Amino acid sequence: MANVERPLSPHLQIYRWPITMVLSILHRVTGVGLGLGTLLLTWWLAAAAAGPEHYATAQAVLGSWFGRLVLFGFTWALFLHLCNGIRHLFWDMGYGYEIKTADRTAWIALAASLVLTILAFALAYFWY
Repeated sequence: MANVERPLSPHLQIYRWPITMVLSILHRVTGVGLGLGTLLLTWWLAAAAAGPEHYATAQAVLGSWFGRLVLFGFTWALFLHLCNGIRHLFWDMGYGYEIKTADRTAWIALAASLVLTILAFALAYFWY
């Protein structure tokens, strides 16, 4: 038999990821990210308890552009996981299984997480 070059199934160049699949993957990824972010929060709290020198180091790291980017990502992960978790609670009650409803609530959860993240950072910026 000749070795025939066949495309992968489903072919990666034509396959479109449904928003529900994307949110399912993001829900798992943000769960892991929240676990790692909790370690970062623990380090910050331990530095505060260890004294002014350690706290200054933690503040310098978290106050840098990279630290703020990580904090923004952590905040977005928190809000996305929260919004998608609320969506899952409705599924647990038997609501929202229709494809159109599931797609709509996925977009709502994604948009709400971005709005809440931007709102949280805007409030923190103007508060301090």
